[in-house]
Amino acid sequence: MQMTDLLQFAIDNQASDIHLVAGSPLSVRINGVLSFPAGPTPLNREQAASLIFSILSPAQKQLLETQKEIDLAYQFLQQGRFRVSVYQQMESYAAALRLIPDQILSIDELNLPKIFHSFTNYGQGLVLFTGPTGEGKSTSLAAIINEINQTDSRHILTIEDPVEFVYHSMRSVISQREVGKDTKAWQAALRSALRSDPDVVLVGEMRDLETIALTLTLAETGHLVFATLHTNTAAQTINRIVDVFPSHQQAQVRQQLSTVLQAVVSQRLVPKIHGGRIAAVELMLNNAAIANLIRENKVYQIDNVIQNSAATGMILIENHLIDLMNQKLISKETAIAKAFRTNELLRLLGN
Repeated sequence: MQMTDLLQFAIDNQASDIHLVAGSPLSVRINGVLSFPAGPTPLNREQAASLIFSILSPAQKQLLETQKEIDLAYQFLQQGRFRVSVYQQMESYAAALRLIPDQILSIDELNLPKIFHSFTNYGQGLVLFTGPTGEGKSTSLAAIINEINQTDSRHILTIEDPVEFVYHSMRSVISQREVGKDTKAWQAALRSALRSDPDVVLVGEMRDLETIALTLTLAETGHLVFATLHTNTAAQTINRIVDVFPSHQQAQVRQQLSTVLQAVVSQRLVPKIHGGRIAAVELMLNNAAIANLIRENKVYQIDNVIQNSAATGMILIENHLIDLMNQKLISKETAIAKAFRTNELLRLLGN
């Protein structure tokens, strides 16, 4: 199978990912499940390298040979765009390709909670989307960013590695910067953002102490910032941000977070009964009670506040899973498997 055939197969079958690994069969992930379109025969080193190198430029090949890994975006004709991670394993090349939908779906088309529309009205502060890789964070963020683009006149700046969704300016002006192409490093791009007169900034990932610190500064200086983190619950997210700083700075960071944080969304894609996947979310909105818990380092109490604040729009993922189950979109077994707190879900189900 040639690379063009493989990419077309992924698009035609709405696959989320392609995996090319020497010693394993060529595989694609459809609805969260790996399948093997070319059969069970494993790729050898030469086959894997040939497929991967067919989508790399000479400069990218040279960078890969030097750094042993590279991230990039690849536009396949007019059919689709892929986020590509190439890396070396067992002295051979491997790659994971994530299909980025050509069309940016809306908040409603993604069946996200209606309260997500309110994120587009924030004037400043920090909105975090969290969860493991492949759980739809970028897709949800793209829906929010594009709604701002369609409804408001703002300067939107994205900093990504690589650029995933490509936006077309509507009412807003959009600048998209790719690390490695348009800027040398995350830190440089984030510092430059302060001088670029943005209203809205999308930070592809808060990776380390410096990028986290700069992202907080952006939110603190009057910008609306959206960013992602690989954490699970809201409480874990707060701890992750605070713990990356030296102990003598942590009280200051908690104070800063309590002020700038607007919301934390923890998202998972769960399989639907009739095929496909849908987002199940947990949503924490920063209010006086949450801000006080962050300042006082009592984040272990955040779950209770979320659970008791449904009337203000907060969502415990167990409640959202039950809501999806009641709509007959997902099964009871799926709800139990995807819950953060299985005992809480069983309690809500009356088991």
